[in-house]
Amino acid sequence: MLIISLTCLLLIALATVVHYEGLSLLSRWLPGLPMRSRAKLLVVVFVVFLAHVLEIALYGAGFHVLSNQLGLGGFSGVAQASLSNCLYFSAETYSSLGFGDLTPSGPMRLLAGVEALNGLLLIGWSASYIYISMERFWSRDPLGPVL
Repeated sequence: MLIISLTCLLLIALATVVHYEGLSLLSRWLPGLPMRSRAKLLVVVFVVFLAHVLEIALYGAGFHVLSNQLGLGGFSGVAQASLSNCLYFSAETYSSLGFGDLTPSGPMRLLAGVEALNGLLLIGWSASYIYISMERFWSRDPLGPVL
């Protein structure tokens, strides 16, 4: 249980740092870009999406190591917790989609719950950042939003 708890804390910290650094990079980089507000908003969405993909990959790698290297759980519905299965499960869990054809077993279940909560927080943070960016870009764009 100690290994799972430490893994949860480590992955929360790593995912939060990845997210913070991605948003921080955008905040420093975007104002100087010579492009229209609409294009800047697309950059924001793509960078935020990339941050989420990296965070999902971190959790997927965590599931893979816990299952295959440390033997601390697995998934019902598959014979082996392959990396692709772990990434798929991680995307399902991070987005709070819910368990489908794969469900965790053993101590890994705790990490699944933690990932869902962390994903919810980071997705909310992203939504807030995108909204603030949109508001900022539209207030500077002489054409304003297209309604």
